[in-house]
Amino acid sequence: MDNFTYRNATKIIFGKDTETKVGKKAARYGNRALLIYGSGSIKKYGLYDRVLKSLKEAGLEVIELGGVQPNPRLSLVKKGIDLCRKEKADIIIAVGGGSVIDTAKAIAAGVYYEGDVWDFFTGKAELKKKVPVGVVLTIPAAGSESSISTVITNEDGWYKKGFDSELSRPEFAILNPEITFTLPLYQTVCGVTDMMAHIMERYFTMVKDVELTDRMCEAVLKTIINNIPVVLKEPENYAARAEIMWAGSIAHNNLLSTGRIGDWASHKIEHEISAIYDIAHGAGLAIIFPAWMKYVYKKDISRFARFAVRVWGMEFDFFNPEKTAMEGIEKLASFFKEIGMPITFKEADIPYDRFEEMARKCTKNGPVGNFVRLDKVDVVKILNLAK
Repeated sequence: MDNFTYRNATKIIFGKDTETKVGKKAARYGNRALLIYGSGSIKKYGLYDRVLKSLKEAGLEVIELGGVQPNPRLSLVKKGIDLCRKEKADIIIAVGGGSVIDTAKAIAAGVYYEGDVWDFFTGKAELKKKVPVGVVLTIPAAGSESSISTVITNEDGWYKKGFDSELSRPEFAILNPEITFTLPLYQTVCGVTDMMAHIMERYFTMVKDVELTDRMCEAVLKTIINNIPVVLKEPENYAARAEIMWAGSIAHNNLLSTGRIGDWASHKIEHEISAIYDIAHGAGLAIIFPAWMKYVYKKDISRFARFAVRVWGMEFDFFNPEKTAMEGIEKLASFFKEIGMPITFKEADIPYDRFEEMARKCTKNGPVGNFVRLDKVDVVKILNLAK
């Protein structure tokens, strides 16, 4: 196990009707709030009204910024920075999923920075000060509600990049599983795939003696696997929705990273796909992850066999561990397919003519991944495995 320092500053408020507390939580940071949301579904189901009522009852003036898209855009981030500065917002309230939260985090990072906010994403700047962020989560998936990560797409060249900073963690996050009852099932399964990918990025490590976090990763994966079939049959099953919502936060708040080094090549490869084709992040990960596994599993067959046995319940073949490892990879792919995810580019209706471009962008700053270091040639081969 490697040395580590772990701290999570985000306060989680979990449970029924908790969105009604957003005003009191936000008022601790000032009296002017920038409210950010997406396409307007929060208005359709009444969440917008409940949040706005809570903020106003707590004495906050509210400035609004809607229109956040999946794979959120840099142009809206810059618009939000200007709006925050003009209106002197004391706190940003993100009501939505990962795209809305990441937009809020990027705006928060850019308000006090004199340069281009994209500098944080290219490694030219380090976050020193930000506007506080509060979250009302609507889509369990990205785990952005309590993570250090922020991912934004730059329309100039269609680069999708992220940056990490402990300062990026929201001050508080409200998680009410009831809010997710009305989620389209496709968004639900995209979210589940994203969560599983976050865990697997951490699980496949070359660091030894990490039994505790191995077991924790396996437990969260199994919890997701056990509960998503229930949700697909009973969308308003509170218990199953609650398990998945909490799993999404645990998957990406870095608790499962403690003492180990994750891989993250699959995420970086997928970012190039969703930047160009605007596919849902979870769907892109369902295509890439099994292909990545098939390409790298021989680096540590025993770990992949353990994944097959502990997560998927496969029988371990003492005479042929490689067979067990491959069965686990195939089981993951079939699970993604069963819940409605594409597992090939063909199934997602994505052409094969830009693999070289995606691989070049992915490895522009050098090889990616830690489990196995991958250069441009490797990335092209993985993309071809996912045809």
